[in-house]
Amino acid sequence: MPVITEIEDFKRLYRRRVPKMFYDYCESGSWTEQTFRENSSDFDEIYLRQRVAVDMAGRSTKSQMIGQDVAMPVALAPVGMTGMQHYDGEILAARAAERFGVPYCLSTMSICSIEDVARNTSKPFWMQVYTLKDDAFMKNLFDRAKEAKCSAAVITVDLQVLGQRHRDLKNGLSAPPKLTPASVANMMTKIGWGMGMLSTKRRFFGNIVGHAKGVSDPSSLSTWTAQAFDQSLNWDRIREFRKMWDGPLIIKGIMDPRDALEACNVGADAIVVSNHGGRQLDGALSSIRALEPILDAVGDKIEVHIDSGIRSGQDVLKARAMGAKAAWIGRAYIYALGAMGQKGVKQALEIIQKELDTSMALCGHTDIEKVDRDILMVPKDFSGNWA
Repeated sequence: MPVITEIEDFKRLYRRRVPKMFYDYCESGSWTEQTFRENSSDFDEIYLRQRVAVDMAGRSTKSQMIGQDVAMPVALAPVGMTGMQHYDGEILAARAAERFGVPYCLSTMSICSIEDVARNTSKPFWMQVYTLKDDAFMKNLFDRAKEAKCSAAVITVDLQVLGQRHRDLKNGLSAPPKLTPASVANMMTKIGWGMGMLSTKRRFFGNIVGHAKGVSDPSSLSTWTAQAFDQSLNWDRIREFRKMWDGPLIIKGIMDPRDALEACNVGADAIVVSNHGGRQLDGALSSIRALEPILDAVGDKIEVHIDSGIRSGQDVLKARAMGAKAAWIGRAYIYALGAMGQKGVKQALEIIQKELDTSMALCGHTDIEKVDRDILMVPKDFSGNWA
């Protein structure tokens, strides 16, 4: 077993162990993938200010997210088909997050169902929902989340239409994977993954099959999915969803200050500045560049989180110092899950926390709650001044 010291180490193992279509699903964006790349590379333009001769003892990365105590200001973001990256992937990731002390958010498009995850964990998790047209399905989804004692709902608002993802189209992405000569040949080289998938019955979209009208088996899922997403979504529709859920609400997919203010108006408790990991509108700004104007617009009206492009504890520190209350990670934990299962996710969280803790100390701080923009050197035009 190689020595794991950074998230990139997991990525190398992940690529060797998981079938190509699922690796590409994680490690790609839409169209030219400009936004996908810049989500990460734009963090490199922000520099940290080193301080010395500061008492660094007694450090803490503890924080809160929507009133919940967390070991560090990080959440595991909802990722569709996580159970195809590793057998029972959603359950294993949720267990790792629970034991580490950070939130786990389950995707509507998960392989393991809400009930699966609830039965196999002991603490509340968050539930992500898409903005679908079927009121009966949506209400049932929120009710199932309540029954499972989910502690927050996360509404993703940036998927009314699907960004063109070239790699997924070329690979014929599906769950379970379609058996073509190319996919079979590739899966034959992923023995560990295949043996794991044979050991579980969870190979379909567990939150949809048997729950959505007309979807009683996987063969009927594609027709339903093609018709389910609501292209006519507006803020009044989101208010209807708010009435279906009376607990803490997070709106994910905000990239413009005007939309951030609308999210405040519908009664959300937090927003996530996110471009869907670069998988929707290619050519959009990176999330870290979009963050500051949104913070300026909403002030202290709402809690502001960020995702897309975060691969290290230093990225978390930079996002926090720029003003985000918390950062969400997706690919960073998927690499670890595909590489080493639950143990990998736990180790990835430990690596990110260590990087966060050490970098914070070298910037002259001992408490993540007291870190501010003073530790950063940011280009003057980083967040705008666009023509």
